Amino acid sequence: MPYREADLTPQVRVIPALTIVDDSAFRTRRFRKRSYVGDPVNAVKLFSDKGADELMVIDISGEPFHPGRVAIIRSIASEALMPISYGGGIRDIEAIRTVIRNGYEKAVVNTALFDDPDMVREAVREFGSQALVASIETSRGWFGDRLVLRDSGARKTRHRLADWAKSCEDLGCGEVLLTCVDRDGSMSGYDLDAIEEVSCAVTVPVIAMGGAGTLIHLRDAVSRGASAVAAGSMFVYFGPRRAVLVNYPSGGLDGDAPR
Repeated sequence: MPYREADLTPQVRVIPALTIVDDSAFRTRRFRKRSYVGDPVNAVKLFSDKGADELMVIDISGEPFHPGRVAIIRSIASEALMPISYGGGIRDIEAIRTVIRNGYEKAVVNTALFDDPDMVREAVREFGSQALVASIETSRGWFGDRLVLRDSGARKTRHRLADWAKSCEDLGCGEVLLTCVDRDGSMSGYDLDAIEEVSCAVTVPVIAMGGAGTLIHLRDAVSRGASAVAAGSMFVYFGPRRAVLVNYPSGGLDGDAPR
């Protein structure tokens, strides 16, 4: 049974992350290989029933946000009994307005941090810092250096990880979502050094994502400074064959029984 290894303190948010394209949910490996895992609306119902603390929905199509997405994000939000955030293609203030009008507490931004920081500042003024999450993608380079990536991990940038995290905080973003691309889908554990580096660089909460497979991994991330822990594969797969099974640790954040 999953989630027998350890427990977590009640203060830590444990966040399922659903990655979607159109009206389907997928899991990825290193942001590349996609595996279909079902209907995202049904998954949200199950996470709501299991008492998830928060939920994150990320569109991985690579397209800018457009009106065609409204129906699915509205359907997803209608089943969410927990705070919910949305990211994917958010490049203008109207996209953020649309997301928030349709039931989401937070918008997750990535490309706009590089290309339109003034828009991010405007969004902070309009909605408050708590509504903006800065998504930072990182991986190890050939020589062990830590890279800041963009465009779903497709492009390298010249930014240093800690400096870029501080820049995102300076724009007014109320949280940092740190995703380690080379750990994505591996279920082998987070990049703990990256978590510590970013957590030491900023004063806002850091959400760790990329690599979680057990509760021990989640606890390790918290021990290195993460204020919240997010996972995708861990909450939709079960067993060595990765059977699709939506699951979440029950009994609160310090419980250990699955449901």
